[in-house]
Amino acid sequence: MACDARAVASIPARVATAPTGREFARRVEHLSGPERDALVSAQLLSGNVPQFLRRALPVSMTGGDGAHPVRLTLCVLPDYLAVGSDRDFLFVPLGLEAALAVAQRFGFELPTPRVVDAIYAAAPVKLAPLPLPPGDQMRSTAYVVRHNELIDEQRASLPAPLGELTAGDKKDLVLTSRLWTEPGRVAIYGWHRAVGAPIQPLSTVHGARYADYSHGVRLVSETAYINGAARPLRELLAEPQLAKLLTNEGPWPELAERLARLRSLLTAQAPGR
Repeated sequence: MACDARAVASIPARVATAPTGREFARRVEHLSGPERDALVSAQLLSGNVPQFLRRALPVSMTGGDGAHPVRLTLCVLPDYLAVGSDRDFLFVPLGLEAALAVAQRFGFELPTPRVVDAIYAAAPVKLAPLPLPPGDQMRSTAYVVRHNELIDEQRASLPAPLGELTAGDKKDLVLTSRLWTEPGRVAIYGWHRAVGAPIQPLSTVHGARYADYSHGVRLVSETAYINGAARPLRELLAEPQLAKLLTNEGPWPELAERLARLRSLLTAQAPGR
């Protein structure tokens, strides 16, 4: 099935005077953490998003039993959030607080690890991870820009156009029950080498405002489809049988309230490491 175009209707139109990826990178050249997050968020929420990200693509998962098969279809952005135009864009990492705020404004959710796996399996464009040397510079804009250049070079060698479902280029910020039991942390997962082979197992080692060059924000529409019928994704996560398709952590009742409390906590806390 095709995803409804209304999934991306909340992303504002990009204005002609919006900075390109390179221009924006120069503006945040010496920033990282919450200071860079604030400027990235402002650009995204104003609509400075490439055209190729303004579509939602279907990713399906199956479950149930022989008598009652279930086909769950999610609608996801083709790649990670970026600032700029199709010709000149910059993939932008975000801390958890900023990522949740942008997702909510656009009418999306962050993925779970199981959804990240499903996206990678379904993606026709699978890029090889390109790690840079570790160190304090991992959080710098210079590293973000360098990694963006490497991804551009890798994509240039492929026939697939922008806008095809793509995976393998970044780790994902994800939703997990650890966010409620370990408040003040960010959860990272993915960067697959192959199906079932992520470099990054689920981790909450970093504080919630940590973001480095390897992190990406992939958005999943808040509307999903069960055997073709539209349902709110948060409702599915609350139902024991359907939640099994989305996470191995059991159902998540009252997800909206949990996320609201989490965002309130993150707003109040000091920057994490």
